[in-house]
Amino acid sequence: MVAPGEACYPFRMSETPTFAIEGGFFGLKMTEEPADIVIAGVPLDIATSNRPGARFGPRAIRHASRMLIDGNHPVARRSPLARPIADLGNFAVALGDIEASFRLIEEQAGRFAHLVTLGGDHAISLPLLRALRRRHGPVGLVHFDAHVDTWPDSFGQPHGHGSCFYHAIRERLVDPHRMIQIAIRSPVQNEVMGWTLAQGVTVVSAQEVHEQGPAAIAERARALLGASPCYLSFDIDAIDPAFAPGTGTPEIGGLATWQAQAILRGLQGLSFVGMDMVEVAPAYDQAEITALAAATFVWEYLTLLAP
Repeated sequence: MVAPGEACYPFRMSETPTFAIEGGFFGLKMTEEPADIVIAGVPLDIATSNRPGARFGPRAIRHASRMLIDGNHPVARRSPLARPIADLGNFAVALGDIEASFRLIEEQAGRFAHLVTLGGDHAISLPLLRALRRRHGPVGLVHFDAHVDTWPDSFGQPHGHGSCFYHAIRERLVDPHRMIQIAIRSPVQNEVMGWTLAQGVTVVSAQEVHEQGPAAIAERARALLGASPCYLSFDIDAIDPAFAPGTGTPEIGGLATWQAQAILRGLQGLSFVGMDMVEVAPAYDQAEITALAAATFVWEYLTLLAP
């Protein structure tokens, strides 16, 4: 049993050099036993509209996370491993079948009270939120992305990585009046943006982040979300491709990694009930910088939850 504030590291740092660490996220041994917080991968990218490859994201993020286990958070001065965390490996998906994959993801996600998911493309957020609704009803949403992802379809298909939050709003999985999208900057049809704003969604462009600063954006998010349950969905293309090239739909003018870190750190106190990290496509990465950014943002989220 781990005492409050004590890190449950899977091995002694002095005995395992960083380059030799294997296993799941943080080097945890894969297990089928649940914990307070469960990590799972969803290697699905058949809903992408540009470059594929996010199916390999879970593996890359886990591997990069080896850099984050040797000590406490440098600002919060606590370890995310102070709470029991389990890496269950990857969820089952149905090869080539989006609808069947959604059913599988929702069923598997519904077993866990607090799930951190490593994607995979952004379409997986829809079945994850469907599972979450059974526990919490419509949740608030903090959404980092270059794209609003509220298109009503994806090139004629009902489901894609650009339509997940259209369906989430229509199905009342999220409360659009408690939904903030951060780092938006891609080309978008006026009808899509107009519909999104009309639902009550708060859209914060990347330029606003640059001009106002991370602290102001974090304050807006905290004021909007309040004390009710909320979810974090982080598309790595929120980050500028200079800092995160390994993604399928990159857009210039995005956040620097430090800006995203600062916003996340400013969200302390929100009632998060789950997270996904999506769209890491390691085939387009350079020196693991995208995977490391993704792993670090998950680490930042887990630190928010640590006692």
